[in-house]
Amino acid sequence: MIFVGIDWSEHHHDVCVLDAGGSQLASVRVPEGIEGVVRLHEVLADHAEQPEEVIVGIETDRGLLVGALVAAGYQVTAVNPMSVDRYRDRHRTSGAKSDAADARVLADLVRTDRHRHRPVAGDTELAETIKLIARTHQSFVWERRRHANRLRSALREFYPGALEVFGTDLASADALAVLAAAPTPELGRRLSRSKIAAALRRAGRTRGVEPKAEKIQRALRAERLSAPASLERTYGVIVTSLVGLIAGLNTQIARLQAQLEEAFEQHPDAEVLRSLPGLGIVLGARVLGEFGDDPNRYADARCRRNYAGTSPITKSSGKGKVVLARFARNHRLADACYLWAFASLTASPGARAYYDALRARGKTHHQALRALANRLVGILHGCLSRGEPYREEIAWASLEPRAA
Repeated sequence: MIFVGIDWSEHHHDVCVLDAGGSQLASVRVPEGIEGVVRLHEVLADHAEQPEEVIVGIETDRGLLVGALVAAGYQVTAVNPMSVDRYRDRHRTSGAKSDAADARVLADLVRTDRHRHRPVAGDTELAETIKLIARTHQSFVWERRRHANRLRSALREFYPGALEVFGTDLASADALAVLAAAPTPELGRRLSRSKIAAALRRAGRTRGVEPKAEKIQRALRAERLSAPASLERTYGVIVTSLVGLIAGLNTQIARLQAQLEEAFEQHPDAEVLRSLPGLGIVLGARVLGEFGDDPNRYADARCRRNYAGTSPITKSSGKGKVVLARFARNHRLADACYLWAFASLTASPGARAYYDALRARGKTHHQALRALANRLVGILHGCLSRGEPYREEIAWASLEPRAA
């Protein structure tokens, strides 16, 4: 066996090769791209007869380089950069750092402690596709919320009538249509009911158009404090820009969601995931994409919970002991699991009873949802392991909440 550390970068990669005793066999720098991968294979072939004899440590689990390493048959371990930083301190305390030295640290790490780190999963191309689309969709949703918050902040300063009508739902089609037609209070007061109704119809509203238009007109024409005319015009430019950004994001989110649904429905695990309470197409696709579909990736339900970040951590020293939420986690997956737990409250009597029991014990809303998400991830692991859909009477046969 040989142990390889790769300190990757955008333009080149430093490679260190060690034998089982920790002696350095090679140290090279290879360029990015096909030329670099060919050179890397040549170096490793000088010291290993079979690809299975090559153990690689690298600080990422994705990208063309990682894909080429996995395709070659090497055993690739993706190491969290925070872990690498701690291992670096074992080798030197002076604070010195170089790319070649980091490659040596990675090689030594997989030589001595690879059993403590997760190998790169062998997910299918479909699962990788779902993860990529789901992450982009999730990022756009988060970005839309940021722009909507900026829009709300601007409206608070000069346009309270719009906030009274639309509240926090500023990314809705109705809100964007009206604000596009009247980005300032002065323009809002001039809007007739027929123009408001026409804007709502263009936005896609088909029911209750006239009552909604009347309500909007009444709110926009109400007497309120006003900002100076020059500031109002400036804020109007800002509102117009933000409305355009949010409208564009709405369009792209809808397109991505359609692609996400198409890809998710093709996956063989989709039926099992959709059977769990609270998991629709979007959340189900996010959960599937982040967990992956490699059947050997998680040894048990505990490993899956740890990766999701739903399982708690315990800090104990002397007489003190405290149980906390896990802070090192996949934040995209943790967010999806949190929303999944919240949605399950109305879809599963067992999930609701579990949540209520935790609240009765003094847990906060967020603590109870994290514990519920932890339980749901364990249930998901069992369903996927057996290839069976969710069954309410089996999942909640025992309702003893765990501390979280």
